[in-house]
Amino acid sequence: MLNSTPLQHVEAGVLNVAYRDSGASDGKPVVLLHGFPYDIHAYDEVTSLLVAAGCRVITPYLRGFGGTRFLKPETLRSGQQAALAHDVLALMDALGIPSAVLAGFDWGGRAACIVAALWPERVQGLVSDGYSIQQIATSAEPQPPDVECRYWYQFYFHGERGRAGLTTYRRELCKRLWEVWSPQWQFDAATFDCTAMAFDNPDFVEVVIHSYRHRFGLVPGDPTLEATEARLASLPPISVPTITLHGAADTVTPPALSEHDQPFFTSTFESRIIPSAGHNLPQEAPHAFAEAVRALVRSS
Repeated sequence: MLNSTPLQHVEAGVLNVAYRDSGASDGKPVVLLHGFPYDIHAYDEVTSLLVAAGCRVITPYLRGFGGTRFLKPETLRSGQQAALAHDVLALMDALGIPSAVLAGFDWGGRAACIVAALWPERVQGLVSDGYSIQQIATSAEPQPPDVECRYWYQFYFHGERGRAGLTTYRRELCKRLWEVWSPQWQFDAATFDCTAMAFDNPDFVEVVIHSYRHRFGLVPGDPTLEATEARLASLPPISVPTITLHGAADTVTPPALSEHDQPFFTSTFESRIIPSAGHNLPQEAPHAFAEAVRALVRSS
């Protein structure tokens, strides 16, 4: 079920953000944030369910995806965690949204976590796939081989061969990640193709490569974000009501990776495991995802 709400554009921070604004303008605001390599279509069915529940639902394309563009050519095409969080704040400011329920997975879940941790007054509730704020200072420490092998694509992107591979085979590579990360999700070619158009963004490769290099301390970040990264280095707690969702069949961030997350959440907290779902939770299990958001909307 594709969301037929037309795309809108707004200047927010360093970006002209392409986004959908669905539902009643006076509904409880919800911001849904996609990850890599996905796009706003991951939330099509979730959006319908939330709009039916009376919510106003904002679904933006992240930097480097879809119709979102940088305003200036000289702006670093950063994919670092702080940049994604500041993009969310700038969008909320541009749309006049003082606070909202934030929900996301993968990159979007990390952005939502950071906003909730550093600017809790802007977040009424959080749905994420765990506490995903990056600990860059320890990123060079080796992990057990069964963990390391999950991140082959990240190590691939550390070299120029990976950059060339993503440039030349972006659709094939991203489709492969969909298949591996969500082994029980039987998506069809039309579903993938609908999202894959978002990877044609002219900044897609640069943002992705920077993201996977910065998180390992291999490249400098945006100098304007150093203060935020310094705050994130302490792994700040999240003090807003939170529901974390984990796909039982997720092969890149399996539920076991979040078993020790609870101490990072200091408000009401619930962790839910979704049977048979993989990494792309909102598209694979839209009813479970929407219900988590609705639970926080009702309590806010």
